[in-house]
Amino acid sequence: MEYNVHTLPNGIRLLHVPSASAISHACIIINTGSRDEPENKAGLAHFIEHLIFKRTEKRSTNQILNRLESVGADLNAYTTKEYTCVHASFLNPYLDRTLDLFNDIMFHSTFPEEEMDKEKSVILDEISSYLDQPEEAINDDFEDMLFAGHALGNNILGTTESVQNFTREDVINFRKANYRTNEIVVAVLGNYTLNSVITKGSKYFADVEENNPDKKRIKPGILPQSNTTIYKPIMQAHCILGTQAYSTYQSQKVPLMLLNNYFGGNGMSSVLNLQIREKYGIAYTIESNFSPLHDTGIFSIYFGTDKEKQTKALSLIFKEIRKLKEKPLNELQLQKAKNKFIGQIALGEENRIGLIISMAKSLIDHDKIDPLETVFEKINAVTTTQMADVVHEVLDIDQLNIFTFCPIEE
Repeated sequence: MEYNVHTLPNGIRLLHVPSASAISHACIIINTGSRDEPENKAGLAHFIEHLIFKRTEKRSTNQILNRLESVGADLNAYTTKEYTCVHASFLNPYLDRTLDLFNDIMFHSTFPEEEMDKEKSVILDEISSYLDQPEEAINDDFEDMLFAGHALGNNILGTTESVQNFTREDVINFRKANYRTNEIVVAVLGNYTLNSVITKGSKYFADVEENNPDKKRIKPGILPQSNTTIYKPIMQAHCILGTQAYSTYQSQKVPLMLLNNYFGGNGMSSVLNLQIREKYGIAYTIESNFSPLHDTGIFSIYFGTDKEKQTKALSLIFKEIRKLKEKPLNELQLQKAKNKFIGQIALGEENRIGLIISMAKSLIDHDKIDPLETVFEKINAVTTTQMADVVHEVLDIDQLNIFTFCPIEE
């Protein structure tokens, strides 16, 4: 897909992606997230993402929330371990309105104490709600174990204690230390010329004060293999197996993405779904996931099942892993896996807001955006030997951490 990049004097980059649609999509993304939080400040990045919608120097909360919704647009935001993103979808005439709002909430929020207190209560409710969903909560607890003692293990929402103790000074200091203008991308996908995007982008972001403090991310260490069970008042057993994996900068990332998709990724035809759910009817949900990060990655397998079927499910997963090791994918199987993965990626391009966010992340991570043809070339270049190597490195049964939520025995 055609794209253009213009860098403002303060380091903020404008990403322009032309589209003939009447609907436009835009985002502002910052290379900072929960892993950048100070000790005992878990959840601070997410807290700030909430607060920016509360009050600015020129707008009240209601004015912020109605600025785009009043013209039928959709405005939202999210925080991950490494990114903070605000995004919007809107009719083409409202680009000015959108960029103006992005600038206002990201750089002119006032963080009044009364709004902080209200939002703490909202987030505490969010934490409680999340804990009531074991299939969601187990991911955070697993990553806390995988990265014990490191900020990557922090729950993105934080803890009840950490959220209650946030101060306005914490908010201001975090933004000053992590909102680096050279790691901010404002991206626009829509029916606009490059000149119009540069003109409007400059209007709203060129005056943002340059801020480029040193980045202080620490790579996590590898901890000994762990097998942990936590008993909870739940109906089903929930289990995650996983390990640290490749970063976004390692070449093995591509074969692992392909392996993950084949083994337990999207769709009903994955190995794990066919064997554990369809053949044996043991688990309603079974899937694998691979999340590359800047200096490590996470590979995991999740399933939920009745307590009495948990041991059987684990043995079947281990059986499929051993089969992959003992009988690696042949050329035909690998080509089928490539065709499936490439098709899914191509279909994913239809999600335009997801596409522009993905492109903005790529610009931050790699200072470039590969066209689909290049992505497909990298996938098609994966060999059976590379796949076998990744299986042996990542799917080492003796090194897989196991984390389980188990129902309390009556």
